[in-house]
Amino acid sequence: MNRVALVTGATQGLGLALVEGLAARLEAGDIVYLTGRTSERAVEAVAGLAPGRTEVRTQMLDVRDAECVDRMAVEIAERHGGVDFVFSNAYRRVQPGDDPAQVIVDYVDTNNLGTTRVLRAFAPLVRDRGRLIIVASTMGTLRYLAPVLHDRFNSVASLDDLDAVMCGWRDAVRDGTALAGAWPAFVNIPSKVGQVAAVRSLARERRTQDARRGIFVAAVCPGMIDTAASRAWYDMSGAQTPAQAAVSLLDLVLDPAPDDALYGELVRFGQRLPWSPAEPAAVGPSGRISR
Repeated sequence: MNRVALVTGATQGLGLALVEGLAARLEAGDIVYLTGRTSERAVEAVAGLAPGRTEVRTQMLDVRDAECVDRMAVEIAERHGGVDFVFSNAYRRVQPGDDPAQVIVDYVDTNNLGTTRVLRAFAPLVRDRGRLIIVASTMGTLRYLAPVLHDRFNSVASLDDLDAVMCGWRDAVRDGTALAGAWPAFVNIPSKVGQVAAVRSLARERRTQDARRGIFVAAVCPGMIDTAASRAWYDMSGAQTPAQAAVSLLDLVLDPAPDDALYGELVRFGQRLPWSPAEPAAVGPSGRISR
């Protein structure tokens, strides 16, 4: 059976590099879907790719639109019967000069509600030995949040519960009460914690069946990447190019037998990152905060 891959947020940066890497490393007859918020941007992006062995198709996929996400999932199911590799990489950046109260609605709609929309729509389509990856960050762990907030994420029983937590934080940012509620000023932190919590919630539901079917689900930190999203915040000296950052992610998903200990966790350069400050620090190659 030919394999099918889908990458969201794939018109630039890491997403585009993942598409190019998949096209080079999968086989002839396999298909990679390069998706973006508009069809025009997707077509422009694919035109600049180096030729690969695998067919690359473009399609509009705006993760802010639940109907659009569901429609894409139905089309994938009808065309192929399922999907083998999903990278959820759609990301709405923020800049240092942005007013959080002004940008938070679209930010959460893309980065958090968009993540859970993708998980709900595409997780049921992942075929045996498939891979479902959320691109996240080392900031997606509880050690970056005040302890009083930890239970909000540890106690979520479903993606719906998590959406409610993220929407509550969004509303607090909008009305100016977030800091009084112990939320950090840097909106990237709660957003990334929410993405990792989404993976952990889904993994709790699916662990037994996924183990039986050889399916791997994880959040992944690609490390520091020199992109427009990072450039305004960090010193890019020594940062990876998107193509370099894509390598460890592709190695992980193309590994026929990834480490079971990484299932449902946040992974950086092949190492599990502790979710809670109470857990020991990860041992292995070091990396810098991404995005």
